[in-house]
Amino acid sequence: MGKVFLIGAGPGDPDLITVKGLKAIQAADVILYDRLVNKQLLQEAKPEAELIFCGKFPSLHLMKQETINQLLVQYGKENKMVVRLKGGDPFVYGRGAEEALILAENGIAYEVVPGITSGIATPAYAGIPVTHREIGRSLAMITGHSNNEEIKWKQLATAVDTLAIYMGVSNLPFIVDNLIEGGKALETPVAIIQEGTTESQKVMIGNLLTIVALVEKHKIHNPAIIIVGEVVKIGEKLAEWRET
Repeated sequence: MGKVFLIGAGPGDPDLITVKGLKAIQAADVILYDRLVNKQLLQEAKPEAELIFCGKFPSLHLMKQETINQLLVQYGKENKMVVRLKGGDPFVYGRGAEEALILAENGIAYEVVPGITSGIATPAYAGIPVTHREIGRSLAMITGHSNNEEIKWKQLATAVDTLAIYMGVSNLPFIVDNLIEGGKALETPVAIIQEGTTESQKVMIGNLLTIVALVEKHKIHNPAIIIVGEVVKIGEKLAEWRET
C-alpha cells in the first residue's frame, strides 16, 4: 500500500512551504494540486511524477470532491507516494479532514503536513497582527462563503476581538449588515487582502461603514481574506512608517 500526504502549501508565496512539505513534493509519484497552489512548487516534482489539477473555482468545480477522494484511494492502493497539495492548511477550510476520513476508511496510510493558513499569513504580509495583547486578545476564523444562518454573525460581533473571514468577498454586504446589527461599531476597522503574500497582493482598508463601497470601487475579488478588528490600525501605522 502507498501513502498519501495531505500538504498545506501556504497562501501563495512558494517560500512559505514547509521543509517537510517540499521534501514530500520532491519524492512524490503523483501530485493532486489545487487552483491556488503556486505552480512554482510543481517544478520541484521529479520529471516522471504525474501531476493532476483538481481546480475549484467559486462557481465551477472542474473536479468534484468525490472524484478527488476516489483518485486518492486509487493511487494509494497502487503502492504510490501521493501528495495532495492544497493552498493554505489542509485542515483549515481545505476539506482535508474529509479526505483523511476516506483514506482511513479504506485502510490507506496518510500523513497531514500542516501549512501556513491565509488567515494569519496574508494579514502578516500587510503588517496586520491578528492578535495583540491590548486590542486583539481573541481571534475567530470563519468561512464567509455562506450567507445563511449557519454562521452566528450577530453573536460574533461582540464575542471576538478579531475576525479572519475566508471566502467572504461576494457576501461582504450580508456580513457587514449582520455584524452591525450584532453591535459592532460602524467605525470598526476592516482590511481586505487580495491575493495575499504574492506579487499581486492588494490591500484595501476601511471600516464597516465604508468597506463595501471600497470593494466595489476598486473591484476587489477572491482569493481574499477579510480582517475585522482594531488590529487593522496597527497595519495602517506600520504602513505610514514604511512610507516615511
